[in-house]
Amino acid sequence: MELLIVSGLSGSGKSVSMNALEDIGFFCMDNIPARLLPKIVAFSRAGDSQLDRVAISMDVRGCHSQQEILEALDQLDLQQTPYKILFLDASDDVLRRRYKETRRRHPISLAENISTQEALAKEREILRPLQDRADYIIDTSLLSTAQNKERICDLFVPGGGAKAAMRLTVMSFGFKFGLPGEADLVLDVRCLPNPFYVPELKHKTGMEQEVVDYVMSFAQSRELLARIEYLLAYALPLYVKEGKSALTIAVGCTGGKHRSITFARKIAEYCQQQGYAVSIQHRDAAR
Repeated sequence: MELLIVSGLSGSGKSVSMNALEDIGFFCMDNIPARLLPKIVAFSRAGDSQLDRVAISMDVRGCHSQQEILEALDQLDLQQTPYKILFLDASDDVLRRRYKETRRRHPISLAENISTQEALAKEREILRPLQDRADYIIDTSLLSTAQNKERICDLFVPGGGAKAAMRLTVMSFGFKFGLPGEADLVLDVRCLPNPFYVPELKHKTGMEQEVVDYVMSFAQSRELLARIEYLLAYALPLYVKEGKSALTIAVGCTGGKHRSITFARKIAEYCQQQGYAVSIQHRDAAR
């Protein structure tokens, strides 16, 4: 089991980081009390319930002293549980500004009726054992939400980086059955010659090579595909940069059986070659 303990100052971006980790395949548990950490880890490793990648968030809501944290980490060491620690930090000025902008109170400030600055100082002291043992420290003071997510993906996606964190779906569909509601980007290939009017191809689909060969035999088809690939080469990194976790590209023709399937397959193949994790769906192929 790959165990990652995520901690850091309140307001430093732990929630964003946990969401990013969940997007890339971690089983995430938030706000775990320090005293429960060894038991939860033991359960996660046991029998049929064993999990491959687990991220556990710990902060001052569940860690009330350095001693609690040190005892929990010592228990993991006694269990011979390998783990890594990710610690999120930011300057006090930035954290105070974030609290002011959200109009929320620091959890220690709320519980003990002290100023935000005093609460931050106390929080830093409590979490010091986690920061001192951290394998990764990210200062989010100057990072946007998307940049924070990108840093997480670069650290924890094996060989994939932020591209692999965006779930990319390429879908074929027929316009006569309506637009897919989940589509982010819709491409219309009804402008291309239609295999439906070729008797030997009419009852086949774009899953068969004869149809693909026919659709792609036309110069306008090859040119349109090249221009779509040019668009995606520019646009997809922008979606990744903005922290998009899922993107659906819908490719439509009249009935959703020939041209749209052919182009959906070609587009999915191109995106895979660019390093994106892609799934493909043919919504209307069986109609």
